[in-house]
Amino acid sequence: MTPSATPVLERSNVTISGATGPGTPAIVFLHGLGGDQHDWHLLAPAFEDRYQVVLLDLIGAGKSDLSAYRPATTHSTLDGHATDLLDVLSALALHDVVFVGHSVASMIGLLAAVREPQRFARMVLISPSPRFINEQGYVGGFAQKDINELLAAMEADYHGWAHGFSPVMAGQHDSPELVLGLTNSFVRTNPEIARHFARVTFFSDTRAELGFLTIPTLIVQSAHDVIAPLAVGHYINEQLADSRMVIIETNGHLPHLSAPQQTLAALDHFLHHETVL
Repeated sequence: MTPSATPVLERSNVTISGATGPGTPAIVFLHGLGGDQHDWHLLAPAFEDRYQVVLLDLIGAGKSDLSAYRPATTHSTLDGHATDLLDVLSALALHDVVFVGHSVASMIGLLAAVREPQRFARMVLISPSPRFINEQGYVGGFAQKDINELLAAMEADYHGWAHGFSPVMAGQHDSPELVLGLTNSFVRTNPEIARHFARVTFFSDTRAELGFLTIPTLIVQSAHDVIAPLAVGHYINEQLADSRMVIIETNGHLPHLSAPQQTLAALDHFLHHETVL
């Protein structure tokens, strides 16, 4: 790693663990809205025996450099976050990585992979959504007025919104630890940045990019997810050139936290027991 790479890695709060040595494959985890790299604490350690495990925070989240968040320019679209991801991979001189992204980070990874496919060997999209808003012929999960009301609630009382939205996102009213962890993660996020990134996320539309991804892809979908319903997972699976979909029998938008063992089993089969033609 060169000295010039250091600011890039510090900006995204990159942490690296696991296997080392020439030829060791890398697996890169990227979290979604309201989260940070701690979201992967139940999954990432399982890969440390055979992968270089790379965790990072979206700029504006976690322990990233908040001053690097550019709402009017770089981070006004998901493409800017894809550039941040590619900057990290370049700084680490990584190619042919396994990418694991959750929710909107799935689409950030997809955008990055379309731009620089040589950086990626396999993609794992957990609870992905290329568009959250319904339109004629497409079910995204939300009506326009639902998104407008959600964003208005974030503006009016961010902490109150976080406490109300977390149980919906977690889908686990009988799992207070998961709900509390998600609530605390939202509360730790800078409210101004969280509001802006939520707007970018919920108004994004990456459907046109799906057809350009040719990298083998696994879609991991919760069976009961009001934020990215099953129809969204099926839509993505139909649009991608080389994909398969696994439905995890769990509630909510976070199968890697609500059903980590089932999610790990799906990843393990995809990464280690399927042959890429």
